[in-house]
Amino acid sequence: MKKLLFTLIFAVATLFASAQFMVVTNINSPADNESWSMENFTDNMGLGYQLNEDVVIGMYKNADSYNMFGRYNFDDLYMSVDMPSEVTMDSLRVGLGYSIRFWDNFYLEPNYNVNVNGESNGQFRLGVGCRF
Repeated sequence: MKKLLFTLIFAVATLFASAQFMVVTNINSPADNESWSMENFTDNMGLGYQLNEDVVIGMYKNADSYNMFGRYNFDDLYMSVDMPSEVTMDSLRVGLGYSIRFWDNFYLEPNYNVNVNGESNGQFRLGVGCRF
């Protein structure tokens, strides 16, 4: 029993030791008659945890609440799922994005997502990510 327990602890420890974190944000364009400010870049800032080469989970700030996201990477292309902390089928969004490495560990990430409920209210967003 002790060997099994130590094996599980070692497996979990190596999982966290090889983990990669990423900081993401979506850039919001300013409303009419407003100028660009730092809030346009920091309003949707979040943190992601890369479980392996293909799967990323995390959360980001969305106005006064937090949204959870998940990604599945296909090289530079990724599929994403985005949902608020209060999950309903009306609020679940899926999308596609592309990561363009532009400097060291910084990525420009254009993405497009739609609601799962079938309404045609797709959203194009421009994101920036930094991977550690």
